[in-house]
Amino acid sequence: MSNWVDATVKKVTWWSDTLFSLVVNASVEPFKAGQFTKLSIMEGDKRIARAYSYVNGPNNPDLEFYLINVESGLLSPRLAQLKPGDTVLIEQRATGFFTLDEIPPSEQLWMLSTGTAIGPFLSILQQQEVWQKYTQINLVHGVRFNADLSYQNLIHTLINAHPTQLNYIPVVSREEPQQGLKGRITTAIQNGELFSKASKTPSPSNSQFMICGNPQMVKDTTQLLLDKNFKRNRRRDPGHITVEQYW
Repeated sequence: MSNWVDATVKKVTWWSDTLFSLVVNASVEPFKAGQFTKLSIMEGDKRIARAYSYVNGPNNPDLEFYLINVESGLLSPRLAQLKPGDTVLIEQRATGFFTLDEIPPSEQLWMLSTGTAIGPFLSILQQQEVWQKYTQINLVHGVRFNADLSYQNLIHTLINAHPTQLNYIPVVSREEPQQGLKGRITTAIQNGELFSKASKTPSPSNSQFMICGNPQMVKDTTQLLLDKNFKRNRRRDPGHITVEQYW
């Protein structure tokens, strides 16, 4: 049964007209990087709740979430109105298996995300374990517009701290990219541009893929990798593809 506690809003950052980050402080249980919890509000006697992944590392008391304000949504427009000092309800216990302890060791780790689904990857990258477990990490972020590439300061801080290990590859679909590639992640895998950009050749013997994004992107990308002889990662049958659908 869910255990809800009050969370006090510390900071709200707007990245674009629709993308924002919410930082709150609350007494939550320890969580693993890559896991998600739920935020909620009460409307009369009805609870409106949605799941959101932690963006912050588990050791950071500032609990951060990356959201899109969906105009027709039941919860996000209300969260978008929050200001520092306001309160929102948070589920005390996190859940989810999109975590490093579920991923086999390998030389290369590919983190493929779209939109706000970059959040759990940023949490993972703020932990030391990932840098010790993988020689080369490729953070790929698919968005529609350049303005949707949030968290640039954090990403470049990570690059500066791990210049020989971290590749950051934005993929912009609806305008010419200011950095990275144009198009979609699936297309960049099909035509080989993604791997050329990273100067890496992934194979089942040297790579792990974590995929987080909208269900169609997850499905299509998984199938492309299956066609390249990668296989799904399961506890009883370790493989190379670990996925999380972001809604």
